[in-house]
Amino acid sequence: MEEKLFEQRIDLTRLSSAVKDIRNEIGRVIIGQYKMVDLLMIGLLCDGHILIEGVPGVAKTLTAKLMAKIVDVNFSRIQFTPDLMPSDVLGTSVFNPREAVFQFKPGPIFSNIVLIDEINRAPAKTQAALFEVMEERQVTVDGITHIMNFPFLVLATQNPIEQEGTYRLPEAQLDRFLFKIDVKYPTLQEEISILTNQHAQTQVQLLKDVRKILSPQEIAEYRDTIQSILIEPKLVEYIARIVHETRNNPSLYLGASPRASLAILRASKANAAIKGRDFVNPEDIIEMAGPVMRHRIIMTPEKEMEGITADELIDIIIKNVEVPR
Repeated sequence: MEEKLFEQRIDLTRLSSAVKDIRNEIGRVIIGQYKMVDLLMIGLLCDGHILIEGVPGVAKTLTAKLMAKIVDVNFSRIQFTPDLMPSDVLGTSVFNPREAVFQFKPGPIFSNIVLIDEINRAPAKTQAALFEVMEERQVTVDGITHIMNFPFLVLATQNPIEQEGTYRLPEAQLDRFLFKIDVKYPTLQEEISILTNQHAQTQVQLLKDVRKILSPQEIAEYRDTIQSILIEPKLVEYIARIVHETRNNPSLYLGASPRASLAILRASKANAAIKGRDFVNPEDIIEMAGPVMRHRIIMTPEKEMEGITADELIDIIIKNVEVPR
């Protein structure tokens, strides 16, 4: 019997080609970390900021810089420190004696892709300066609103080990990140490949040869394509049930917000698209639930003392919700 070929209803040819090119380009510099690379691509295509957590030396900053090089847009990097002021990030009004007026001098946040290194190093007032710009893509200084250029994406890193001299991000700010990516150590074989790769060429040489793949116009086009990815009503309900379950779980002090539901929906569509499908399936939702919710839920002190991680609890919650057929 002849196998019936699946007919695509949405043309994903150009998007699939771009995703393949990005993976190949990043793979020339970064060995492994395939999950992080995919989530960074999904974040870019979903217009969502990303928090990257991992111990020093696992290529968090390098991958973020590499992502910025692949996209033909402006890039800036801000190193957060305990003495950093909000004006150091947003900018400030400077007096122009020639015209006798104050003129706004934009800070480093005024870029397209902004890498914030060690976001939890800065005090609360500096972290709070990011609230408006991350949610509304605008900055208000001295009563005047300045709109960010398209695209605008914040990639923030933090170290989970060294907590001395850090300031925990408040829940309201964590909720503004689409994903939290936990970066693990490479496998033995991956580490051997890293050493071989760096032995042949330095990191500077590898980065210099990276080519631009995406333009702002293409990003806007691909975002429209992802918006049109099909999802059945029963899968929309499945997302809502998973998120609702976090609010009624006795192991959780704080469940996920409706923003998490929207984030899973958008991320699931993008995940389907980068895999070449024009429809969402339950696996897309299950795959995206962890990165979307792991930084949005708070476990009870008893569960934390038991050593259960947020990811383990999310897995238990997902298994308790019936998968639609």
